[in-house]
Amino acid sequence: MRIVVVLCLAALACTGCANALLGSPAEAPEIYRLEVAGQPGGAERLPLALAVSRPRAAASLDTERIAVVEPDSRFDYYAGMRWSESAPQMLQPLLVGALQSGGRYESVLAAPSRVAVDLLLDVELRRFEASYSTVGGAPRVRVEMHATLMDARRGERISSVLASAEATAAASRRGEVVAAFERATGEAVGQVVRWLRNVQPPHPAD
Repeated sequence: MRIVVVLCLAALACTGCANALLGSPAEAPEIYRLEVAGQPGGAERLPLALAVSRPRAAASLDTERIAVVEPDSRFDYYAGMRWSESAPQMLQPLLVGALQSGGRYESVLAAPSRVAVDLLLDVELRRFEASYSTVGGAPRVRVEMHATLMDARRGERISSVLASAEATAAASRRGEVVAAFERATGEAVGQVVRWLRNVQPPHPAD
C-alpha cells in the first residue's frame, strides 16, 4: 500500500521524473480535455459574423504539456498527463462555443474561415498554469487572456479586455487539478462573453 501511495503522489511531480513515472517510453500519458458550461443568452443578436482567432501564446504555453509553477517559482510541466491539444488550440473552440450560446452575433466561427466575417476576436493567452505555494499543497490554477475585438473589414481595433480567473484545486491530484483548470477557464471565457455584450460594434456595411 505504501508504494501505491507514493506513486500516486509522485504522479504530480515535475517532468524531470517522467521516465520513472511512466515506466517505459511506450506507455502513453493520461490525456485530458477541458469542457466549460455554456453561457446564458444575452440581448437580441446582431446580423454580424464574428471570427475567433487561435490564441497566441508563448512557446512554454503553446503545448499539450500541462504547465506548473513550483513553490520556488520554477516553471515546469506535470509528468504523465497531457492536454488533448495544445492549450491555445483547446481554448479556441471553447471561446467559439461560449460566444455561440451566449453571445450577441448571428454567427461565430473559428479563424481562419472561408466565410467572410465582419469582426475578428484576436486573443493572446498569457497564463494557463497550476501554481503551488507550498510543497505538497493544493495548487491554484491561473488563466489569463487578453482579447481584442477588431473590425475585420477595416483592420481597426474596436475594444480590448483582460480576462483573468483563478481556482484552487481541492487537492493535489490529477482530477482535482483538471477540475480547477475547468473552473478558471470557464470564468475567464465568461468574462470575455460578458464584455462583448457591452461592446458597440460598427454598423454592417451597406
